[in-house]
Amino acid sequence: MKNALITGITGQDGGYLAKLLVSKGYKVYGAQRRNTGNKHWRLDELNITDHIEFIDIDLSEPYNIERVIDKVKPDEIYNLAAQSFVGLSFEQPQVTTISNSLGVLNILEVIRNKYPKIKFYQASTSEMFGKVTEIPQKETTRFYPRSPYGCAKAYSHYLTVNYRESYNLFACAGILFNHESPLRGEEFVTRKTTKGLVEWTKTGKVLELGNLESYRDWGHAEDYVEAMWLMLQQDKPDDYVIATGKTIQIKDFIIKCLEELNIKYEFKGHEVFDDKGNPIIKTNPKYFRPAEVDELIGDSTKAREKLSWKPKHTLETLVQDMIKADLKRYS
Repeated sequence: MKNALITGITGQDGGYLAKLLVSKGYKVYGAQRRNTGNKHWRLDELNITDHIEFIDIDLSEPYNIERVIDKVKPDEIYNLAAQSFVGLSFEQPQVTTISNSLGVLNILEVIRNKYPKIKFYQASTSEMFGKVTEIPQKETTRFYPRSPYGCAKAYSHYLTVNYRESYNLFACAGILFNHESPLRGEEFVTRKTTKGLVEWTKTGKVLELGNLESYRDWGHAEDYVEAMWLMLQQDKPDDYVIATGKTIQIKDFIIKCLEELNIKYEFKGHEVFDDKGNPIIKTNPKYFRPAEVDELIGDSTKAREKLSWKPKHTLETLVQDMIKADLKRYS
């Protein structure tokens, strides 16, 4: 039996990855901050909470990380812990930078100095591409991050590459494009939309959003965690873009949600009304980023060829899953 240590176990990706690893016979250890509180709702919804051994960790403390690894003796470490909301990174740049970069360094140092056989996965992000220099984006595309979040993730990405090349570690980075699910946090535009539209059908409360014109490459988190696992099963470590290769505007995602809920709608500029003229969605400038990322679309050819990975879900089934879950939660 393999042992896996997942940081960020309480997040969307942590939940789906834990479910996958449990199904493959792993002993899964979930690393979480002390005083996390009742944040296991995602694991509860996936019915895997009882299959995980939780362990407190402080990624800012190297000695604490070493003690955790001494105890767990993991074959694989998946570092998913991060402040992952891009908008918040503009309001809390210091917190974002520290939480998204220092922990990576500390884990890699422990691996380098004491456990060089451990396989390490780092969660990189398409936000590193930012103001894109080519379309679509692939592993060799230059980074041009447009947020403190993207900058911190770029540092962590290059750190992972550097430790792999300098110390011959099995360290991989997955450059994951936007991936959503019913377990997505409510602050993210996809889940904010599905939850908000369901709520509108029940109460008439108007949903406020930001920029509806940006393009995103959206996949399902359940597919993307499989790619994480596949990276660590290869003979040699490498970095991979994980994406659907299809992009749509946020506006188009909203339309798919409206149609899934059978809401008759009309766009007037950047606002949405029902067939009786009642407002459904309004834009609010406070939700616009100081520097926007306009068009993200990934080229996952390398992952498809070397990992034999491809997404199983479509955008339509993703929307259906999210709407169905929010309807159930609201009932």
